[in-house]
Amino acid sequence: QVQLVESGGGLVQAGGSLRLSCAASGSIFMINDMGWYRQAPGKQRELVAVCTSGGSTVYADSVKGRFTISRDNAKNTVYLQMNSLKPEDTSDYYCNAFVKSSRWGRDREVWGQGTRVTVSS
Repeated sequence: QVQLVESGGGLVQAGGSLRLSCAASGSIFMINDMGWYRQAPGKQRELVAVCTSGGSTVYADSVKGRFTISRDNAKNTVYLQMNSLKPEDTSDYYCNAFVKSSRWGRDREVWGQGTRVTVSS
């Protein structure tokens, strides 16, 4: 079994910064894509950023130039540096990973429990 544990959310003023972390633990042979999604009340969950095991990244248009995703494969951890935060970034942020628990096993999609980010105007 694999767990993802997020940290780093909180309350920040508009224009401020936060750094989210997500550490994977458990039965891990390899982690492929790791990323961040967010879901605001009454809205659908949306992709924020994703990072492949090779370091390629994809960002939502709304966060390009402000957010940076990175990962430390040795620590099975992914980070999201969020700068120039806006009130519309207020949301619950969820870590997501595709994890292989054995060499011949399939990727399994795993979600974290979420961490709340609130940006005040």
